[in-house]
Amino acid sequence: MSTFSFGSPPKRRSVLTVWQWTPVVIEEWVTEVRPGMRHAHGPALWPSERGLRVGLRRLDSRFAAYRDALGLDPALEFHSLRRSYITHLIEDGYDPLFVQQQVGHGYASTTAIYTCVSSDFRTRTLRRALDATVEAAMRPGRTS
Repeated sequence: MSTFSFGSPPKRRSVLTVWQWTPVVIEEWVTEVRPGMRHAHGPALWPSERGLRVGLRRLDSRFAAYRDALGLDPALEFHSLRRSYITHLIEDGYDPLFVQQQVGHGYASTTAIYTCVSSDFRTRTLRRALDATVEAAMRPGRTS
């Protein structure tokens, strides 16, 4: 693996997920919505009405329009969904290496940058560590 990846071509990422409802939603898209689109015969899973693929600029602009209409924080962007996905996987207890590989990061530090766990998650994690430490210290026959 290269230690320098700036300027490298886009990475191919899988569209795998861990949530049970995802295959149902994807199947509905593929069987009921996508066939009605003008470019449904092409290879793209997400064709647009004007071209073969929905472009990133279009996704960004539509996300911003929905965000603004809902009165959400203007700092939210389409890419925020990726950070949310990573955070949810970590908070749901998935192995960090699995998460790193799932999203195509070459380094765990990159995945860590994307992870924004809640204060509740941090509190629960600390509570478990403290409880385990106290339990170990209270075991009969402990030396030291």
